[in-house]
Amino acid sequence: MSIKVERTPEAVTITLPPTVDYSDIQYLLDYFNFQLEVAKSKATQEEIDALAKEVKSGWWEKNKHRFEGRIDS
Repeated sequence: MSIKVERTPEAVTITLPPTVDYSDIQYLLDYFNFQLEVAKSKATQEEIDALAKEVKSGWWEKNKHRFEGRIDS
């Protein structure tokens, strides 16, 4: 069985063989959902960059203790 894609006015239907791993399907569904949400965003690239910087900074502040004192080899 091969992959089939059908487009109708109401939806796009993708038919996959039953041997496809469920985690791979879930990964693709998550990606499609992400793309649909991003398409709704009115954020500018500058706002996105600022948010990414804030998130990374917050993560580092919460996790730096896990890395302090480690020696890179």
